[in-house]
Amino acid sequence: MSVNPAKQTELETLLAISSGLNATQGNPRFKAIMHQLLGDLCLTIKKFDITDEEFWLAVNYLNELGERKEAALLAAGLGLEHYLDMRADEKEAAAGNDVGTPRTIEGPLYVANAPLSEGYARMDDGSEDAETLWLHGTITDLEGKPVADAIVDIWHANTLGGYSFFDASQSEYNLRRRVQTGPDGRYAVRSIVPCGYGCPPDGPTQKLLNGLGRHGNRPAHIHFFVSAPGFKHLTTQINLNGDQYLWDDFAFATREELIADPVKITDSKLSQARDINGPHTEVSFNFALVASDDSQQEERGKRARVKE
Repeated sequence: MSVNPAKQTELETLLAISSGLNATQGNPRFKAIMHQLLGDLCLTIKKFDITDEEFWLAVNYLNELGERKEAALLAAGLGLEHYLDMRADEKEAAAGNDVGTPRTIEGPLYVANAPLSEGYARMDDGSEDAETLWLHGTITDLEGKPVADAIVDIWHANTLGGYSFFDASQSEYNLRRRVQTGPDGRYAVRSIVPCGYGCPPDGPTQKLLNGLGRHGNRPAHIHFFVSAPGFKHLTTQINLNGDQYLWDDFAFATREELIADPVKITDSKLSQARDINGPHTEVSFNFALVASDDSQQEERGKRARVKE
C-alpha cells in the first residue's frame, strides 16, 4: 500500500513505515493489524503522558513474561481468552446456529496424547492422599442420542493446584486421560477431587494483577476436549459447586451451565462396584455436541501446546 508522505503527519509517516504499509512485501492483513496496534499504543502513550521510565518498565515486563512462559496465563487473566469465546458465541447467535454444551477457555496447561482407554480410565497415579472422585456422564447429540466413538480428553490439577508436565513432582500424564465412548455414549473416570490454583505469586502475571488490585485464583475445575466424527469439537471445563472462587474466577471461565454438583457417596455397594475403598465424591456431567458442517470444525483450534 502506497501513501503520499506529503499528506501525512510525522506520526502517520512513522506508523506507515514501521507497520510496513509503504512496503510491497509482507502480509497485508498483518500490516493492517500492526498499524492499528502501534497507533493505539502511541495514542495511549500520549493520552496518559507515559514516561520513558514507565515505557521501559513495560518492555522489561514483556521480557519477564516470556522468560517465565506466562503469556498464555496473562491472556486468560486479562479476559482476552474469554473474549474469544464471547466472539464465537456472538457469531453463532448471529448465524442462528444450534448450540450444545457451552464452550469456555482451554487455558494454558493442556498436554496432548494422554493415554487412551475405552469407556473408563483411572486418572491418578495413587501418590496423593486425596478424596477419590468418580466422574462420569454421557455424550449425546442435540436430540439426546448417544454419540459412539467420541473422545473425551480430560485433565485437571492435583490437591495443590499443580498439573503434570508443569509440576515436576507429578508422574507423566498424572490426572490426564482420554476416554473413548462406546455405543451408549458413556464415559467414566476415577480420579481425585482437584483443587483450584493461584498464579505463581512471584510471577509477572500476579505482578500485573497486583497493580490492578485483583487476585489470581481459580476455582476447582476440570478441563475437557470432546470430539467425535461428524460433530464440532468442544473445548470446555466444569467448575465444582461450592468453591469460594466459583463466581470470582480470575480467568473468567465460569458459566452457569458448566457448574457441576459434587455428591458424597456413602453407599458401600456402589463404592465396591466402582472398586473404590470407602466413601467418595461423585460428579456427573453430560455433554451435548453439535453436528459439524465440515471436517475442519471437528478439529481443536491450532495453538502451541506441549507435545503437539
